[in-house]
Amino acid sequence: MNSQPDVLVVGGGATGTGIARDLALRGVNITLVDRDGLSAGATGRSHGLLHSGARYAESDAEGALECLEENRILREIGGECIRETRGLFVQLAGDDPDYFEEKRAACEEIGIPVEVIDGETARDAVPGLADAVERAMWVPDGVVVPSRLVAANAADARDHGAQILPHAPVTSMTVDDGRIAAVSLGGDVAETVEPTYVVNATGAHAGKLAAMAGVDVEMRPTRGVMISVGYDGLEPVLNRCRDPADGDIVVPHDGEVVLGTTSVPVDDPDAYETADWEVEETISECATILPDVADAEHIRTWWGVRPLYEPEEAARGGRGISRGFHVLDHDTTDGVTNFASVVGGKLTTYRRMAEVTADLVCERLGVDRACTTATNELPGATASSTLDGFVREFDGQGPTDTDLVEGTDRK
Repeated sequence: MNSQPDVLVVGGGATGTGIARDLALRGVNITLVDRDGLSAGATGRSHGLLHSGARYAESDAEGALECLEENRILREIGGECIRETRGLFVQLAGDDPDYFEEKRAACEEIGIPVEVIDGETARDAVPGLADAVERAMWVPDGVVVPSRLVAANAADARDHGAQILPHAPVTSMTVDDGRIAAVSLGGDVAETVEPTYVVNATGAHAGKLAAMAGVDVEMRPTRGVMISVGYDGLEPVLNRCRDPADGDIVVPHDGEVVLGTTSVPVDDPDAYETADWEVEETISECATILPDVADAEHIRTWWGVRPLYEPEEAARGGRGISRGFHVLDHDTTDGVTNFASVVGGKLTTYRRMAEVTADLVCERLGVDRACTTATNELPGATASSTLDGFVREFDGQGPTDTDLVEGTDRK
């Protein structure tokens, strides 16, 4: 392996592999490491929703526009990493009609395409939809196959000279005279590297990694349950049109749907309790939208941990209001000159998070090359079998999409 890369990226989810791809395409010498296989964290344990921005339209217009723009880019570059499904926000009897109108108006102001339909038309379009649906709103949501997306980013980085090292946990960092001088790796690698720059893209674990460099990054991780049940023939993503709450999203797969989710604070993203009530409440609430899921075959259940940034969550008051991202330059804030952390964000905006982070890194390294990830199609994008081969290569299977990816299975 290269023991002196220009940049060591720590974290093999969508953001980390997106950063590695972006920098490799700019000619930067990259090593990416993860303690597990790729997409083992929040990326591969999500519900896989490709946001149109509608979920955040009335509460965070800037974030919603960001989602819309990245949604369109991913549809162009992602191929079989993305599933074209559309999305439907539904108002049930008893839901606040003013909230529906506020969201509709906010979507239209931002430029998110919407079409309002009555309940009968919605039930004609989506067989099995609840009788309680009074009206609904079409939006351009979609579905991400996260294992493929991460593996394709890693493959493109590798094809442009990057080293991709799963099962290589960081065990320690040596800080000397205000810079990270050495990073020790364990697992399958068990070597020490001396990078010029280090990027912390470890999601909910960002605080733990930063602490190895003597830096304080405050995270507020929250767990959320996802349940996959047997259900054939659902086309769109279904969203309950109300303030974000437990059990308000149904994501279609082939022959299954994923029900989500809850939001419960956890102290440690590696060791947290899971509760039966989360499963029961999520199924019960999702069944108010699509009643047959209440009795559908239960296929698998998993929890993910959101990488929420404490200062933003405290300022905004908690759940569901925004999922903005922040790139923390530890030179300006903590006196560690060659270290940055990227925190927060959403799967939909991973590419933009990577671009902003890569811009900072290139500025620090004196690299004058522009980002090209918005226009370069991901490798293997048109062939699911090729993408699934990348998933196997990088041990990149997460539970979100085990039914969609051939050849691997990680519960």
